[in-house]
Amino acid sequence: MRYRLALAVTSFVAIVLGYSVRFAPQVPEWFRNIWGNVAYETLWVSFFLMLFPRVKPKAMAITVCLVTFGLEFLQLYQAPWMQALRKTLPGRLILGNGFTWEDFPCYVVGSAIAYLWTQWLRSRLREV
Repeated sequence: MRYRLALAVTSFVAIVLGYSVRFAPQVPEWFRNIWGNVAYETLWVSFFLMLFPRVKPKAMAITVCLVTFGLEFLQLYQAPWMQALRKTLPGRLILGNGFTWEDFPCYVVGSAIAYLWTQWLRSRLREV
């Protein structure tokens, strides 16, 4: 239970920090992109580990990273119905709105940070 609670707090903090940086106009765009993507990966890794606590953090981090790669490539698909989804706030936040190669290293770094953090939490807080 403590592990899941810590993962919930991690998810919440990732949302708050990630989106406060992502939408801060005084912060340079490159910084917003990098840390927004790191927070995005951390959010999904911790959220899905909270739902599936028996999954190892490494497996979840790799899975989330690969799914995020897929979502990035999906941004190349420009069907009208997909564009309509991207115009909504949830669609923009989850699907994104523009493909860029620069996001891939950020996803890897974000997943690695999320893995290290959640592995540390698991080793300290998980009841065996």
